[in-house]
Amino acid sequence: MAAVVHRLPGPGLLAHRDGIRAVYAAAFAEPPWNADPGEADVYLARLTDDVRRPGFTGAVALDGEKVLGFATAWTSATPLPGSRSYPRVTAALGPERTAAWLCGGLEVDELAVMPGAHGLGLGRTLLEAVTRDAPDGRSWLLTSTQADATVRFYERLGWRQATHPAPQGYATAVFLGPHHPARTATVPPL
Repeated sequence: MAAVVHRLPGPGLLAHRDGIRAVYAAAFAEPPWNADPGEADVYLARLTDDVRRPGFTGAVALDGEKVLGFATAWTSATPLPGSRSYPRVTAALGPERTAAWLCGGLEVDELAVMPGAHGLGLGRTLLEAVTRDAPDGRSWLLTSTQADATVRFYERLGWRQATHPAPQGYATAVFLGPHHPARTATVPPL
């Protein structure tokens, strides 16, 4: 495989929607995600809106025309919205840390690589492509602590867990990027 990672603006990323759908469906089908194939369609509908977010950036790993992986990120809103996992994030970090550490930073929304392409460095390269311009190095993401391989991957790359998994049965935790100034401010997880 001779995959090449391309950083693309929103419309350029959407040109690869069929491949992104296939990667999403394959990458998130297994535990702990257990996504059914229809969730890939829901993701594509959301992506069509997400590409219009302030600071949106995307990257795609291609082997010829075949999509092997993708990543998306954007500038976090100030304050964080009251939807998705944001209220749990704010509850876990507290409003002051949320505002200082996350708001206005670069939020990595999705990172996915075809299972057959794991171990080629694509995840690392995709993640670096979408985070390299993070304001003051402030990149962050949410992931499930039940995804052991995913957590180990982020930790190997220098990402640091900043919260315990969210309460109420959610296994979501905030990870701060390797250049995030708050990464060493406390001994995570909070």
